[in-house]
Amino acid sequence: MSFSTILEFLQGNSDIAVAIRLFLATVFGSVVGWERIARHHNAGIKTFALVSLGSAVATALNIYLAILPGLNADVSRIPAGVVSGIGFLGAGTILVTGRKQIKGLSTAATLWVTSCMGMAIGAGYLVVGIVCFLLVAFSNLVLMQFSNHVEQNSRYMSIYIEVSKSHGVTKLTKWMEEQGFLVVSMTKSKEKTLQASDTGLMIDLDFGKKLNHNGLINMISEQEYVNYVEEV
Repeated sequence: MSFSTILEFLQGNSDIAVAIRLFLATVFGSVVGWERIARHHNAGIKTFALVSLGSAVATALNIYLAILPGLNADVSRIPAGVVSGIGFLGAGTILVTGRKQIKGLSTAATLWVTSCMGMAIGAGYLVVGIVCFLLVAFSNLVLMQFSNHVEQNSRYMSIYIEVSKSHGVTKLTKWMEEQGFLVVSMTKSKEKTLQASDTGLMIDLDFGKKLNHNGLINMISEQEYVNYVEEV
């Protein structure tokens, strides 16, 4: 049996073909979820598997209703509803912390793409579904590493820092001026500091050139008036 024959069978509307497509959608969604949970994100294997499976089932059901004799079903209505519904689900994974950090955007986007992958597989468009799966893996593994490298060596940086209330802000500002850093903005954080004697600050910096952020964090943390610092 040739590959084209197998592919033609899997793209058909027989019960066995649909069942295999649903299984593939679940497996692909699980693999995507495994990558997310391995990075300690808030949506994991079960969530992505169910999103992919649900999207595939909804699309397969839509096609089934469309081919029923005497029933004029809108073949775009259910997929459109799936896309909208996943948008609400993805929005629930996005969090804004007290330090103005936005977390969950990548997970929300991956959920949305995974649902589209499930719909493609459920509809029998296996080539698109498989390519989508490979591109999601490429984006979350390869492009994420590239993105982290660019962010860690850019000329711009935002930090949250806790300094002693006793002239800590003045000393920090003077030190940054000596290093040639431009303080774009500096605001006092409303979050409770680790030590009552400290002041929390949110600072946006412009170095004027590319600079390794991890190295700078280590330099700042070595200052005697600094008790905590992290990039945000």
